[in-house]
Amino acid sequence: MSAAEEKLIVGKVAGVYGVKGWVKVHSNTDPRDAIATYNPWYIQLGSQGKGEWREMRVENGRRQAKTVIAKLAGVDDRDAAMQLTGATIAIRPEQLRALGKDEFYWRDLIGLRVINKEGVELGSVRRLMETGANDVLVVSGGEGDAVQREHLIPWTPGQAVLDVDLELGQMCVDWDQDF
Repeated sequence: MSAAEEKLIVGKVAGVYGVKGWVKVHSNTDPRDAIATYNPWYIQLGSQGKGEWREMRVENGRRQAKTVIAKLAGVDDRDAAMQLTGATIAIRPEQLRALGKDEFYWRDLIGLRVINKEGVELGSVRRLMETGANDVLVVSGGEGDAVQREHLIPWTPGQAVLDVDLELGQMCVDWDQDF
C-alpha cells in the first residue's frame, strides 16, 4: 500500500501462536473476530508509523479463547511469525461492508460539528469511547468555551442524537450546552 492510499488501522499483531506461523491479533473491530474476515491485510513493520506497508493474504483466522489468531500467507513458522510481532494491521476503506440507513462507522463521525436542538454549537466530535451501556461521543471546541470543555454525549440515536448529516458534516443532539 502506498503512502497516498488511505488505510484504516484495524489492529496489531500481538504475538505468536504455536509453531506453524499463526499470530495472535489485538483487534479494534467489533465484533473482535471480524478482523479475520478482511482480506488482504496491509502490515506495517517498524515503529511510529514509519515502516513500509506490505500486503499479506489472510489464509485463516478465528477467535481462540479471548483472543483472535490468524494465519498469513508466507508465514509458515514461529520465527517468521515472530518478525510480525508489534506490526500494525490495516485495510482499505472499500473493504468495509456497506452500511444501512442510519448506520455509521466511527471514523465517519469524528470531526462532525455538533449542534444542539437550540442551535448552539457544542464543538466537534474528537473521538468516541466504548462503554458498557452505549458508546459515547467526546465533543469539544464549542461556542463560548473559554476553556477547552468536553461534552460526553451518549450515542443513543433518537434520544440524545437526533440527526446525523454526513454531507453537511454535522449532527444535531438533544443536549444542553451546560452538561
